[in-house]
Amino acid sequence: MTAREATYYHVLPDGKVLCTLCPQACHLAEGETGRCRGRMARGKKLYAANYGRISALALDPIEKKPFYHLYPGTKILSVGTVGCNLHCQFCQNWQIAQADAETEELSPEELVDLAVRLQAKGNIGLAYTYSEPLVWFDYLLDTARLAQKRGLKNVLVTNGYLNPQPLAALLPYIDGVNLDLKGPDTFYRKYCAAQLAPVLKTARRLAGSVHLEVTSLLIPGENDRHEDIKALVHFLAGLDRKIPLHFSKYFPQYRMENPPTPLATLKEAYQIARKELRYVYLGNIADFQYSTTYCPRCKAVLVERQAYGVKLEGIKDGHCGKCGEEVDFIL
Repeated sequence: MTAREATYYHVLPDGKVLCTLCPQACHLAEGETGRCRGRMARGKKLYAANYGRISALALDPIEKKPFYHLYPGTKILSVGTVGCNLHCQFCQNWQIAQADAETEELSPEELVDLAVRLQAKGNIGLAYTYSEPLVWFDYLLDTARLAQKRGLKNVLVTNGYLNPQPLAALLPYIDGVNLDLKGPDTFYRKYCAAQLAPVLKTARRLAGSVHLEVTSLLIPGENDRHEDIKALVHFLAGLDRKIPLHFSKYFPQYRMENPPTPLATLKEAYQIARKELRYVYLGNIADFQYSTTYCPRCKAVLVERQAYGVKLEGIKDGHCGKCGEEVDFIL
């Protein structure tokens, strides 16, 4: 597929190209590729080197993303490319985010046509996930626009490391975002080659604009202190107490060898978060009580999840079937 000229860049007086898509602000000389490996300078222009490159494609339960409050019980076509604008030492998808991986090419039209055909199997749209979809910005925007015209939903699973102008251009086509909030600023700087502030800015912009859920991978001895968890929870509660928060169990990957997250740590985080947020979940564990949605008022079971099987029997017309409390789902 022919490389496409990228959006969001300008040429500097010295002839280098400055990428303005994300806060990394890469200065690129002729032939150089940005930190994300998705954008390349050539002839005093910036090109989307990853345009149309597909590294992973699967029809998944939407709960796998995870989205628990957005069209629960449905399926969504999940698609990813290669590369990432963060360099997390614990990356759980490093084989495509941090390393070279085999790819196939699909135009936006071909991908959307496939998603439409899969509606017969329960597909509701496209989830841009696996690696970091924001470094795929030009392809993502073209595809999301087309998908929306065809009546499909678009959702992102993202680190949120994007500048405000491209984020504003993308949001009209996005139905839901699962945002990865990794820890305090010291954690971002030490382990991700990034900063926290731009991600918080993205979170503020997303809240109230699209359906938002948040995931935090808890790594023993790194971002699992009570004060770090309380800061995360307090920030989210300040945006909207209805934002679902998913704490996820870490397993050693890529360049980090810390032991897996103890269940006790996850349960402590769960109890801390429940004091300020209406909906809290634990992921990557086998105890399904922590993937169940309970009524914030009477604690009745609203949605029961076992693996990716979903029972919605506790919700009646957007309310708790037991006490009548309005609940926060897009069904």
